Amino acid sequence: MKKRVLLLAAALTYTAAGFGQALPDSLAGKIDQLFNKWNSSNTPGAAVGIVRGDSLIYAKGYGMADLEHHIPNTPQSIFYMCSVSKQFTGYAITLLARQGKLHLDDNIRLYLPWMADFGRKITIRHLLNHTSGIRDDINLAAISGLPSDGMLSQEFALELLKKQRTLNFEPGEKFSYSNSNYILLAEIVRVVSGQTFPAYMDSAIFKPLGMSRSVFAGRSDQLIADRVPSYSPSGNMFSNNFQNVYTLGDGGLFTNVQDIARWVANFYHPKAGDSAAIEQLTQKGKLNSGKEISYACGINSDSSRGYKRFIHNGGLAGYRTIVVIYPELKTGFIVFGNAGDGQVYSKADQLAALLIPDKGKKKSTVRIARRDSVTANLKDPAEFAALAGDYIAANGYHLSFTNKQNRLWMNGQTLLVNDSGTTFSLLANPAVKYIFKRQQNTVSADLYSPVLDKPIHLEGHPAGQKLSDGQLTAYTGTYFCPELGCYYQIRLKDHQLYFSNSLNADHIITLIGDNDLLSGEFVLNHVRIKRDKNGHISGFSYNSGEMMNLSFDKL
Repeated sequence: MKKRVLLLAAALTYTAAGFGQALPDSLAGKIDQLFNKWNSSNTPGAAVGIVRGDSLIYAKGYGMADLEHHIPNTPQSIFYMCSVSKQFTGYAITLLARQGKLHLDDNIRLYLPWMADFGRKITIRHLLNHTSGIRDDINLAAISGLPSDGMLSQEFALELLKKQRTLNFEPGEKFSYSNSNYILLAEIVRVVSGQTFPAYMDSAIFKPLGMSRSVFAGRSDQLIADRVPSYSPSGNMFSNNFQNVYTLGDGGLFTNVQDIARWVANFYHPKAGDSAAIEQLTQKGKLNSGKEISYACGINSDSSRGYKRFIHNGGLAGYRTIVVIYPELKTGFIVFGNAGDGQVYSKADQLAALLIPDKGKKKSTVRIARRDSVTANLKDPAEFAALAGDYIAANGYHLSFTNKQNRLWMNGQTLLVNDSGTTFSLLANPAVKYIFKRQQNTVSADLYSPVLDKPIHLEGHPAGQKLSDGQLTAYTGTYFCPELGCYYQIRLKDHQLYFSNSLNADHIITLIGDNDLLSGEFVLNHVRIKRDKNGHISGFSYNSGEMMNLSFDKL
């Protein structure tokens, strides 16, 4: 009888801690405090895990997995991983490379001959490091006409990518996160392995690691036991937020805390693959310039608290996920949320702060002297009157500068200080500078910041310009995108231009100069007009953020 009692006690300890010993009550209490806002039977919440060695030393659920059926979150609850999935895709590629079945510097057209040539070699490594220049499929789907509640499948995403004939930038020129890269990697895994992507992931990774509850799902109708739905907050209330992206490679993974603990341990005790495959997975990428980037092969490689760190997060619908690994300490932190709350991401760092002493460099005690606003006063305001106006970059980044109260303001609320000549800096952050250039009747500005690899060039235009209906009519018409097969119209009504198509309500267009059209939250939020040799409008290109040069022809 005594032996049975001891076995029962051991079983209860196993359930609470996962694979190993539990944390001290004092530390567990501090962790509970971190997740207290979700520790309710009336809200969705999170599932949390802490891995040390090959043991899950802490695992707990907070809040509800399913509000409608009153099911709580637990370490066994199955969450959608969003972009945390990418590291598994990257690992599949490294395993195939280790077997000699592909090489990371191979041209992707060796495996995906249906992809356009683009006139430039795009390698598997470019895809892994997000340096290919290939446009993001989610953005392409929205522009092509897929509504926000439409379903984006692997098949639809691939059809969009097959039609692409231009890139955002030269492969290897810069890092630009694009889900398309990992969709294409999943297809390469399928072609090279001869298995479906989910089947290969199961046989090559999940089974060797004992991840029995993990699956890549490429169909919205696939049954997944213990799946956690996600929610959107609205004040103190929540509404359902349904996942509508079922692509593979960039996402697609459904798993739980207990299975991911086994994946974390594989980074320092490999059971699927070997240490060389892990080294390849976490090797930082490089640009054409030779500059190293922190993104490796589906995971970021950096440092925190004085130690090497591997990290990736994800977000879609109401899911928020993050996995952080400190390989030197054989320690990992797992946080999965279903409440649509971005605080999930910071919780991993807060967990690390509870368990890992910070041996990093001591923070500098030197403080930059705060500049008094009087330093923003211009000695000769008239000298800088010509700087006022709207400024816009090629990718649609838009700023306005105004002269008022003998000062230069950015976007009506941020003060700038004249450092010298036509160089200004932010009053609150002198490291951010704007260097204005005046040439005859034109003005421009170059934005310099420590967070930018190179300055952003903005062309200036007089603010509040008004064009006649006759002038506005030149912009009207139907525009067709050959790479997406979709149409948009520009219409004029009541002296105002509007974007419209059959799937979207009309959206007001704001003109910046003669060639840049902004439309707020509309899917075509910035386009740049193209003109023929006679100056007539021949089309426009969609340039917004990282997506560039998507061409529309005027019919």
